[in-house]
Amino acid sequence: MLFRAGKARRFQLVLIKPSHYDDDGYVIQWLRSFIPSNTLAVLYSLAQDAARRRVLGSEVEIDITTIDETNSRVNLKSILAQFRQHDFFGLLGLVGVQSNQYPRALDLARPLRAAGVPVMIGGFHASGVLSMLPGVQPDLQVALDLGISLFAGEAEGRFDRVLQEAANGTMQPVYNYLNDLPALEGEPTPILPAAALSRNVQHYASFDAGRGCPYQCSFCTIINVQGRKSRRRSADDVERTVREHLALGINRFFVTDDNFARNKDWEEIFDRLILLRERDKLNTGFTIQVDTLCHKIPNFIEKAARAGVGQVFIGLENINPDNLMAAKKRQNKITEYRKMLLAWKKARIITYAGYILGFPADTPESIRADIEIIKRELPIDVLEFFMLTPLPGSEDHKVLWQKGVRMDPDLNKYDVEHVCTAHPKMSQPEWEAIYRAAWDAYYTPAHMGTILRRGAAMDVSISRMMTLVFFFSRFVAWENVHPLQGGYVRLKYRRDRRPGLPLEPVWAFYPKIAWEFLSKHGRMAWLWWKLDRVRRRLRNDPQRRLYIDQALSPVLDEETETLELFTHNDGARQAVAHVRKVASLTRGDKVAASA
Repeated sequence: MLFRAGKARRFQLVLIKPSHYDDDGYVIQWLRSFIPSNTLAVLYSLAQDAARRRVLGSEVEIDITTIDETNSRVNLKSILAQFRQHDFFGLLGLVGVQSNQYPRALDLARPLRAAGVPVMIGGFHASGVLSMLPGVQPDLQVALDLGISLFAGEAEGRFDRVLQEAANGTMQPVYNYLNDLPALEGEPTPILPAAALSRNVQHYASFDAGRGCPYQCSFCTIINVQGRKSRRRSADDVERTVREHLALGINRFFVTDDNFARNKDWEEIFDRLILLRERDKLNTGFTIQVDTLCHKIPNFIEKAARAGVGQVFIGLENINPDNLMAAKKRQNKITEYRKMLLAWKKARIITYAGYILGFPADTPESIRADIEIIKRELPIDVLEFFMLTPLPGSEDHKVLWQKGVRMDPDLNKYDVEHVCTAHPKMSQPEWEAIYRAAWDAYYTPAHMGTILRRGAAMDVSISRMMTLVFFFSRFVAWENVHPLQGGYVRLKYRRDRRPGLPLEPVWAFYPKIAWEFLSKHGRMAWLWWKLDRVRRRLRNDPQRRLYIDQALSPVLDEETETLELFTHNDGARQAVAHVRKVASLTRGDKVAASA
């Protein structure tokens, strides 16, 4: 038994998903945020399960507080008072901390550690650095010097130990489970309290149906933290989490698997979700992430649509095969892009495609030319741009570290929208300029109209498409952050500024915030009005389903000779030649086998 009989105690567990700082040093925070935190949901569910099982003894209650800083202000004075009231019997967990959030996590931890509150930091930064670099790197040593414990790996099956050692005052400096990844089947499924879920746009929730990815992309941290072997929750687990959320009024979900198409139980999970929709008449919708070869899996896209998948994120990354090979993105075949995207279009599912700027062969001119090819020849709905970033925990970061190549020491910038190292063909100002220009180049007024016309032609919800185009087209210009870090109504608090930057005076801060709000929302209203005019015209156009352009045209064998996608550089032409060679050899093998 951990404590004396008869002495009731309440263990204070505070779980915070930190945000990070914008370029002016203010915490990035919204009235409603776009992307719910799956890690926070996972840890909350594990904590609830531990509390039910009384892992700290029969006379100890566990009080659980969750805070997603992207949509809730962290009141350190209130948190400190909470711990002080209970004689510091508890644990502050900074969870799911990515590299760009690590400086903010340390800033949140410092005053609490100074007061004696036990603190732990977990997430992709600590896990990625410990998985790829030797020893304890200086940034992690800062945390250890403050008396902060680090957690690397996944918490299923290990969280009880953390809670017990926090209660006993025997926490270890480092908990490293990277070489012992847990099974997920039967584990508590991720869910957050209703009050926390209400702070997400459209009351979205998130969960992971599986973890791990079999590919070897050099810029990726997931394969080095979650492994390359597929681990998954059962269909029963997924159904349970969906039903638990439905009981709270939540019916829209972001499935956080890095690549759901490589979840070995994808079909069983889809079949269960199909039953919930078609047999039980449950109104559910899902956004999933997949690779560019998912259309080759028999029935995958068809069942995704029936299961309620309405939006899919695809790691397109680039249309230059040389760039794809440089990043070890061998699974991406430009010869399959149009087939894959048209298959999703036929299923009436909206496509988001990630596109990385800053591969070795990129120049401002080549990037602009590639964007024009994409606009003409690929039926992508939402194109999202990212900077190629040597994220700690990735192979790219490790290679640069081993070579002694300079990388920006400010981890706050490792958010895939800042330049963090040198490029062989672009200066830092050129790289930064083309990143911002890329959004304007894709989301021109003409092309936004084309995206809506394509959606109307394929019977996709024009209203939903318009909303997505509205936000993604100008979010970087409006808010100076990536849309995936976004939300509704930016919040800034004068005193929530990065340490080392001056506190702005009241007379300067609030008028500036008021002007930002009014000017920004004025521009938003103008764009919304213009897009809505297009939407209304399309809705009332009886010929809208007859629209066709190059991107929506059926795939033809001869297009490898005519489309710029396949002819715009040597890498593209060689990729086409390779596909033809493989096809020829395969046909020859089949003929020989039948002879």
